[in-house]
Amino acid sequence: MALRQIILAAGLGLAATFAGGHVARADTLADALVGAYNSSGLLEQNRAVLRAADEDVAQAVAALRPVLDWTADVTRQFGESRSASSFGDRVGTVSESASIGLQASLLVFDFGRTRLSIDAAKQAVLATRYQLIGIEQEILFRGAQAFFELQRAQRVLAVRQNNLTVIGRELRAARDRFEVGEVTRTDVALAEARLAEARSQLAVAQGDVARAEQEYITATGRRPGGSSALGTVPAIPPSVEAATAIALKTQPDLIAAQYAVTLADLGVKIAEASLKPTVNLTGRYSLTQDLDDRDFYNRGGSISLGASGPIYRGGALTSALRQSVAIRDQRRAQLLVVSDNVRQSVANAYVNVQVARSAIQASRQQVEAAQVAFNGIREEAQLGARTTLDVLNAEQDLLDARTLLISAQVDEYVAAYNVIAATGRLTASALNLPVQQYDPTVYYNLVKDAPALSSQGEQLNRVLRAIGKD
Repeated sequence: MALRQIILAAGLGLAATFAGGHVARADTLADALVGAYNSSGLLEQNRAVLRAADEDVAQAVAALRPVLDWTADVTRQFGESRSASSFGDRVGTVSESASIGLQASLLVFDFGRTRLSIDAAKQAVLATRYQLIGIEQEILFRGAQAFFELQRAQRVLAVRQNNLTVIGRELRAARDRFEVGEVTRTDVALAEARLAEARSQLAVAQGDVARAEQEYITATGRRPGGSSALGTVPAIPPSVEAATAIALKTQPDLIAAQYAVTLADLGVKIAEASLKPTVNLTGRYSLTQDLDDRDFYNRGGSISLGASGPIYRGGALTSALRQSVAIRDQRRAQLLVVSDNVRQSVANAYVNVQVARSAIQASRQQVEAAQVAFNGIREEAQLGARTTLDVLNAEQDLLDARTLLISAQVDEYVAAYNVIAATGRLTASALNLPVQQYDPTVYYNLVKDAPALSSQGEQLNRVLRAIGKD
């Protein structure tokens, strides 16, 4: 809950702007995160992937159930024959019959291969769920980053606009002093050159804002409001070690890789079981009616218990076994790689936070010093002790210091949310975002037992309509 309060507070500075008599509320970070969660097509895509994985469980369960098939056919037989009994004449024959039959089969024993397939499908579902959480984190982090990058661009633009105003005043002052002979034409030209440069930099800043707005729209699915206060930096673990310990328990990509290893282990067992025989119980019943003779029909059935197993299939089964062992080894190695990547991601994000905080402290001191220097040089210039170039240089130093401070502040926010994502806590659930959260267990619980009844099918249809997939 504390994390949620920090997240929501990070965007609650309501910088109201007035346009046409209406008040436009500035977007908050919570608005950006909610928009990113609700509008992401990538999330919808991977939710569908998860539902497809859920159906794999249903199909694996169905393999343990009886299989009932029906057949029906109408047959017309015709031909001609010639024999001694027909004195060498050709005799034509035509007959018609209809038949219908039922066949039921049940898997009795397969050395656990089907049970292992069910377990494997369940492990795949769990892995896919955590992959979906990883995608959710990427979407929310992109939304947060787009929000802060837009704030950076807007604040830099405001500084550039202020800089243009200040240089404009300096140019007017230089022209006034030139008129009375206090400065030369060179001072005026220097001020004019700096004004042109400021206008160019302002155009660049405006372009940066336009690009940041487009990224914000893409990431959040909404147009940005006005600039808002950055708010409080979210709390992060007190050390790299503490953050890493959390990440190794909760990072979704790492957990998905762990389930992938278990899935690969089951794949080896399934491949081994495929080399063994299976036992099936089969029942058949059929009815045949001669359409030319209504009194003639035949009906009957059979029940059989049979076993079958592979003898030679060109080496395909043993190749599949070797392949499953290779996949298991690959997944185990991948787990080590993902674990190392998680450690590195946490460390890098944590270092970026520390670097940003050090930069903020230094930039604040630089801004304070540059402001004092600018004020002093401007006063000295009014007294004739400083040139116009000195004033312009001091203004440029102050502009650079303010820009560095803005960037360092935004970098701290981005790095802090990167730490949260690296530890696996940048999710709608952990942040308690005011959204309709997607519950992956609802669909799974409906299909895990392979429902076939109409009432269960209707319940599934209601769920699909609720998520907009009818």
